[in-house]
Amino acid sequence: MIDFQLSKTEQAAREAAHFIAEKELRPISLECDRTESIPDSFFQRMKRIGATRTPTGTGEGRRWSLLGVLASEETAWGDAGLATGIPGPGLAGPPIMAFGSDEQRKRFLSIYEDEQPRWGALALSEPGVGSDVSSIATLAKEDGDEWVLNGQKHFITNGARADLVVVFATINPQWGRAGIRPFVVPKGTPGFTVGRIEKKLGLRASQTAQLFFTDCRIPKDHLLAGRAFESMAGFKAAMGTLDATRPMVGALATGIARAAHEVAAAWVRDELPQGYPFSRKDAVVEELEDLGARIDAARLLCWRAAWMADHNIPNSKEASIAKAYAGQLVMQVTSAAVRIMAPADDCECKRLVEKWFRDAKVFDIFEGTAQIQRLVISRRMFGDAGPKRD
Repeated sequence: MIDFQLSKTEQAAREAAHFIAEKELRPISLECDRTESIPDSFFQRMKRIGATRTPTGTGEGRRWSLLGVLASEETAWGDAGLATGIPGPGLAGPPIMAFGSDEQRKRFLSIYEDEQPRWGALALSEPGVGSDVSSIATLAKEDGDEWVLNGQKHFITNGARADLVVVFATINPQWGRAGIRPFVVPKGTPGFTVGRIEKKLGLRASQTAQLFFTDCRIPKDHLLAGRAFESMAGFKAAMGTLDATRPMVGALATGIARAAHEVAAAWVRDELPQGYPFSRKDAVVEELEDLGARIDAARLLCWRAAWMADHNIPNSKEASIAKAYAGQLVMQVTSAAVRIMAPADDCECKRLVEKWFRDAKVFDIFEGTAQIQRLVISRRMFGDAGPKRD
């Protein structure tokens, strides 16, 4: 049975994340967006106050996916770009936790427990591949006691600063999905280089990089789960990773939408210009009421998908629904906020709303485009009768 009541631990975690968002993220949001960078002092502060801790256990009663969703919404309310830059395993964590052996989990994740800010990254997307994971071209070949990787990845969050990257590659391109495998590549590995850092419309403080692998040699035990892969297990690992991360991406979008909604509603309530037509004000109020209800719906969709993940219930359809709904909603809310606040004088609130409008677009794209989400949903609903796109 789904329980909408947060435990004391979960509520405390949510409040702590909101405190960090309000006191640490929101105050530097516009400056970091302008400079497209995050000061080192921010990373050190996050490490010092424990904001970088990422759950790495599966203890009874702990809802790790829900905790991630709660933290994602609150920190995105402060600033989504800064939230994705907070040190920790990041998107590398879910595949290591889900598909690594006990020894691999301890070996790869223990580095995040020291005093230095450290990051992890997930490398799935490639030029010309996008959301079609089955077409990955990065090649991994066995050579004695090593794997040799050759290929290119792009649009990798925290890719340039990551201490380790989980790279999805194919051991045989002719096998399609069945050839996909996840490998852990540490920073500094010969043959692993960083390309350009992308210039972006939104989430400008977040670092997005190209990664190149040229005869990049890694030990054989850097293949997650070793050689215990059955047919399609690597592809399932990639999809399982997305099932875990898509609710968190939906929660990030929900946090931005909530922030924009709050600012727009406060402006209408407290600062609407004199002489603003009553009929237009009523229409704006009605629109904001409707958007507020949709934000609540997006939150609950993310909670449901996370709850299912925490209880080992297949959640591909629900994760895609949460991500698709929240990704489109955040564009609607931020667009409405910009339009509603158009008569406002230049102020920090108006600049924040305009920034959130730019930030919103990527949530309809990354972790699988809206079209891909609808494809996943339809296939889960209709099976073989659903759309085909390989």
